[in-house]
Amino acid sequence: MSTARLLWAYLGARPLTTLLTVLLVALGVATTTIVTLVTNQAEERLVRDAAGIDLVVGAKGSPLQLVLAGVYHLDVPPGNVPLAALADLRGNRLVAQAIPLSLGDSFRGFRIVGTEPAFLDLHGARLALGERFVAPMQAVIGARVAAETGLAPGSRFVGSHGLAPGGPEHGDDPFTVVGVLAPTGGVIDRLVLTPLESVWLTHEGEPADEDERRMLEADREITLALVRYASPIAAATLPRAINASDRLQAASPAFESARLFRLAGVGLDGLRAFGVLLLATAALSVFVALFQALSDRRRELALMRLLGASPTRLFALLLGEGLVLTAIGIVFGTAIGHAAVEAAGRLLAGHGEWTLTGADFDTIELVYAAGALVLGGLAAAVPAWLAARTPLAGALADE
Repeated sequence: MSTARLLWAYLGARPLTTLLTVLLVALGVATTTIVTLVTNQAEERLVRDAAGIDLVVGAKGSPLQLVLAGVYHLDVPPGNVPLAALADLRGNRLVAQAIPLSLGDSFRGFRIVGTEPAFLDLHGARLALGERFVAPMQAVIGARVAAETGLAPGSRFVGSHGLAPGGPEHGDDPFTVVGVLAPTGGVIDRLVLTPLESVWLTHEGEPADEDERRMLEADREITLALVRYASPIAAATLPRAINASDRLQAASPAFESARLFRLAGVGLDGLRAFGVLLLATAALSVFVALFQALSDRRRELALMRLLGASPTRLFALLLGEGLVLTAIGIVFGTAIGHAAVEAAGRLLAGHGEWTLTGADFDTIELVYAAGALVLGGLAAAVPAWLAARTPLAGALADE
């Protein structure tokens, strides 16, 4: 009988042990695969959404909160700043571009963002239907907003106060959808975009006379501004100058995103370490299983030697068992990891802010697979070496 057929016969003779060993390897590989895919896609998403934004300028408070609110739209902003601050930023020679955002209202949980057309260009958005907004109370909606609400060009809707569903509605100030954006896979997919004037009109109401109009205009505010530097030197001087003011703070998306990942990295590293521990446990299981198999097969191995099997063939037989067990576990673990991320992505598509896909593949997965295979081979090497040195007389006499 060939070595391959013997190998499969031995694996089939111990189904429970084989299954448990494969399961341990699969769980270890699946864990490291899930952590790798989620981490890579989250980092890619954070970098993509912050592309072109060097600085976020807003009210004093937490810089991380400011970035989460202004760039990723995952938090409430610390407060508002005077509209005059925008003019000051645009007049600064270190600032190439400053895009204002006004936050505070939403529609069915999707944030209504008062801004300028430059915000669309910043995110590389293009229209799938309709046109850009050009007048107050016109709205351009992201692809996900359109898909989940059924809004289309010509639709009218009213926003509600606050960034969560269920707030009081601004029933006297309806918006009209004039455009729908093509999907980007970024944060803009879940935003409702409108001119700054729309936000002001919604909250100010209709002024009684010209004096009240001028008063309202003088008190107008924005939530924050997204800034692009005019030169590299701005990175060293502009944030410090802004943070020295009484009402404003400057936060770097790159720095705050890195800090966020450092905070989350503890948990991710723990999961990754757990996966490695499972792989080490699986390797121990391979060693124990093959060592026990060696004890059970001493007479068979001795007979094989007597019939002409070389020590090399016996070594290959036991080593092959360990490698096959590990390889099967790697295949199943990789499949489980990708399937789990894909399932999570589909769940989040309807209930969360982030998108995940199991279709991505990272070359580090090959490193994990190779590491698992090496562990399995090392675990099998000692029983295989002992099998190759099986003494004929002693093994047959024991029986």
